[in-house]
Amino acid sequence: GKCKIMVVDTFHLFPETMEFLREIEEHYGFKAEVFCAEGIPVGDKAAYDKKYGADLWKENIEEYDRVCKVEPFQRGLKTLNTNCMINGRTRWQGFERAWIDQFENAPIGGGLAKCNPLAYWTLEDTFDYIAKYQVPHHPLHAKGYPSIGDAKDTIPIPEDGSTRFVNFKFEGDKTKWLDYASERKGRFVGLANADGSTKTECGIHVSGAEKTWDRDLWVSGESKVKKIDTTDAALEVKKSGKPSVMVVYAPWCQFSQKMEEEFEKFAAEYGSEIDIYSFRGDEEREFVQANLNTQSFPTVNVITPDGTAIKYQSEVRTVEAFKKFVDETLAKETA
Repeated sequence: GKCKIMVVDTFHLFPETMEFLREIEEHYGFKAEVFCAEGIPVGDKAAYDKKYGADLWKENIEEYDRVCKVEPFQRGLKTLNTNCMINGRTRWQGFERAWIDQFENAPIGGGLAKCNPLAYWTLEDTFDYIAKYQVPHHPLHAKGYPSIGDAKDTIPIPEDGSTRFVNFKFEGDKTKWLDYASERKGRFVGLANADGSTKTECGIHVSGAEKTWDRDLWVSGESKVKKIDTTDAALEVKKSGKPSVMVVYAPWCQFSQKMEEEFEKFAAEYGSEIDIYSFRGDEEREFVQANLNTQSFPTVNVITPDGTAIKYQSEVRTVEAFKKFVDETLAKETA
């Protein structure tokens, strides 16, 4: 069979990247299969922003990697029935890739084989080949970018853009690009992993990257906190005429995770006096912003009998603090 070309559109790429894709599709006579965040039409950035949030990468870079890179990449491999992935990783790119071979066998018991035809090439080898055979290449090489990723965290090297590859020739000091591991110095700028270490990989090639969060919070059947699964159900709670408490959360959010145990205790102690709910809001951003005072996670609201959502403003998230807020809020409403 023939190879298939797969592209992951993160919705944060440079505009030139997708334009370049169309150029090489025409040049080589193929049509790439484009995958993006789950549930979003290809190319629909507005739909992505509505569902996942335009600032997801600022809120949680691991979740951004999972949603925009790892999950669509893995879904693409499965959709295309891939048994061997051919990619452009090289040993020259840095210590994380220093031991890759040209061919990596599939794991015992099944899995994906990898072919790395450029494994032993330097970046200079790559540009020599491009120049010799007049190979189409990314237009941002001419603007000072040796490696191109997301526009939000990719910069020229050096930053003044003085090193460029124009008309199949280098301009400026090419060693700024060609020294060992220099190719990717302009990638992931300003980003850090959850443990505080400098980010150097996009997530696709990191072992276990798909496990950015392992489970939901306040799981139905296990928690004293009542789960709300739909926006309609959330509106029904607001219209019920009964007072209640509702936390809007994201399972990947470290602050949501940190308050899970205390909010569970709160529900266990006071759930017989007032209904206490949880609603996952990261996939319903527009709704929770409009109806549940939510700009960030977690957000706790007291729902008054007339359906008004009153936001808990404190960062103190203890049983005692929650109880005091509920009592004082409802007392004002009945005064």
